Amino acid sequence: MTKVYAIRTGLVKVRKAQRESKGKGIARTVNMLLDKEWTEWLPIYAWVIEHDEGIILVDTGETSRVHERGYHPSWHPFYRRAVNFSVQPEEELGPQLRAMGIAARDVRQVVLTHLHTDHAGGLAHVTGVKTWVAGEELKRASGWRGRVGGYLPNRWPKWWDPEALRFEEQPLGPFQRSMPLTRRGDVVVIQTPGHTPHHVSVVVQGTVSYFLAGDTSYDQGLLLDGKVDGVSPDEAVSRGTLTRIMALAKERPLVYLPSHDPDSEARLAANAVLAAETSKAALQAVDA
Repeated sequence: MTKVYAIRTGLVKVRKAQRESKGKGIARTVNMLLDKEWTEWLPIYAWVIEHDEGIILVDTGETSRVHERGYHPSWHPFYRRAVNFSVQPEEELGPQLRAMGIAARDVRQVVLTHLHTDHAGGLAHVTGVKTWVAGEELKRASGWRGRVGGYLPNRWPKWWDPEALRFEEQPLGPFQRSMPLTRRGDVVVIQTPGHTPHHVSVVVQGTVSYFLAGDTSYDQGLLLDGKVDGVSPDEAVSRGTLTRIMALAKERPLVYLPSHDPDSEARLAANAVLAAETSKAALQAVDA
């Protein structure tokens, strides 16, 4: 039986205008950087999929090295003004996997929803494991352009050699392309652009399906309200992804699990499905 577990790799605070965008166009970025209000401390989740073909990880969370002087570029306005972390060494991915009785050799695959530091910061704990990432996401995050864009390619392990996800015309509900991670095809990666242009999510299919959402939204309430975050470079693309998630939830019982939603772990424990039928007004707002 396939099971999903949450691993909280520390906490993060962002500006409220990042969690829910304010304004239009370039004003969204300016408002995010100049906003004086912080969110509460939000979790940084990675996910363990326990499958009979081996352990699959979705994201690697953050590292406690974020507290080292110089780890983040001091010249970058986002790291100077718009984010705070709280990560202890014992909260990192590796120690928590060991506490669960999961050895490195048990992990068969890692999928990164995108390459922002709070999702890729724990890569050092998955040495030698096949790691999947969208090819265009890797290209966008690499080199000096990636650093200007807020990625930290200089912090990736030198040995890291990811494989590009290979999507095929195999629809999963309203999502037209997917890539199976298992022979049964019960764990699949889908394209969910928005927060980054090549962001992906993972769906664990079953009687109840689990949508490991990365940063498609910061919490379920924002999804239901059709609210785009302040990071997404194209609002229309992000709204399109929200629309498709809602449509998928109308087709099947779906537990929605964003990486920074304080209620994600409780919904997972309770198998609390996304009640898409009660959010018609929100869905119409997304479609508008």
